Amino acid sequence: MTDRYENPLCKRYSSAEMQMIFSDDNKFSTWRKLWVALAESQKELGLVISEDQINEMKAHIHDINYKDAARFEAETRHDVMAHILAFGVQCPLAKPVIHLGATSCYVGDNTDIILQREALLHIKKLLVNALSKLYDFADKHKALPCLAYTHFQAAQPTTAGKRAALWIQDLLMDLEQLEFVIGNLKLLGCKGTTGTGASFLSLFDGDHEKVRELERKIAGKMGFSGIYAASGQTYTRKSDYYTLSVLSGIAQSAYKFSNDIRLLSHLKEVDEPFEAGQIGSSAMAYKRNPMRSERIASLARYVTVNALNPALTASAQWLERTLDDSANRRISIPEAFLATDAILSLVINVAGGLTVYPKIIQKHLDDELPFMATENILMHCVKKGGDRQALHERIRVHSQAAAGKIKQDGGENDLIARILNDKAFDLTEPEMEDILSADKFTGMAKEQTEEFLAKIKTVLDANRGLLGVNVTITV
Repeated sequence: MTDRYENPLCKRYSSAEMQMIFSDDNKFSTWRKLWVALAESQKELGLVISEDQINEMKAHIHDINYKDAARFEAETRHDVMAHILAFGVQCPLAKPVIHLGATSCYVGDNTDIILQREALLHIKKLLVNALSKLYDFADKHKALPCLAYTHFQAAQPTTAGKRAALWIQDLLMDLEQLEFVIGNLKLLGCKGTTGTGASFLSLFDGDHEKVRELERKIAGKMGFSGIYAASGQTYTRKSDYYTLSVLSGIAQSAYKFSNDIRLLSHLKEVDEPFEAGQIGSSAMAYKRNPMRSERIASLARYVTVNALNPALTASAQWLERTLDDSANRRISIPEAFLATDAILSLVINVAGGLTVYPKIIQKHLDDELPFMATENILMHCVKKGGDRQALHERIRVHSQAAAGKIKQDGGENDLIARILNDKAFDLTEPEMEDILSADKFTGMAKEQTEEFLAKIKTVLDANRGLLGVNVTITV
């Protein structure tokens, strides 16, 4: 326990890997990598910077002297300047060339993009594994007839696998958007205080091509192929909006999945994983609440709403730079990733551990199929020579009587028995059993699922190296 507030996303929900991506160690070591890349590139383009200075900087990329940085920040009220000075304490030889010509956003903004790419790649790994778990579920249950629902009212049957295909379709769209965003991420580069590159142009005695090459070299050293062609002091905050929009989309898809599991749990057709010693309610010992699906929904609301932060930030930027984005972005961007990490970990856990109850599913089908089968019964009897209008009226009367027995008396649905006992229909029990076969009511659900899963397999095969992630749900 602690006497200070701790972020629940770190303490309870998100993975160590995602927490590491947004850790101080990763952030500030990336700042130092960027300072090294800047100095190396400047040296390669002719500035007087020695190999010893660069090697000294490289030797202290990871052993960050946080106490020095905290002391300097208390004096300067400037986090980047504090870390420049702290780096200089460790690198006295290189101190004169650290951050040469750059502004704070050189390390701040470029690091943000680098960390977002790391985090997006981690999210992609989780998303591919979630798709894989749902693929297995859909394939296993592609032919299992179940009652479908529109407006949460009984509707024409589908299959359990086809329903899972709906969850997969949403997440597949999210994967496509995720890959697009990853592929279009660009570094800010080194544009200087207002995006004009004036300080670097001065360093290189007015040589425009060297300034352009400096940016290309830094991007290449940091693993990027592109930089933003136009920027002020910062990269456009639209980039953050598109990134968090992808996370919001994933949250929306997961939310829909979790809500469906909660509804199916109420119907007792499906259960999410439930540990041997797990307690569903502190009061009602018998309860088995779908708490993991509920947690998905809870976190998904947070991520979906959080996507409004970068939208407002992007719209509120003033001219070449304003600082009203900084505090918001320090919170909203990492927490969106931490929460999405937790959401997808839960989806993987739930999807991989679902228990299906075919007998309950069949019972629900049996309760509703008689009403849905009336059109098929009518057509079958007309083919045998019956009067369509007369039989339609008799079905109407029998249906209303059966519905009344169910709703008013709490009885079983006896519509089929009423029709079998009505000689006007001239039906045998074997004929009725054939008409009532559930797979006659599911249309192309099985075939659609098979065709869809063949496409998903192609996606999974293309991302085979990402499969096999282990997630741990601790609470």
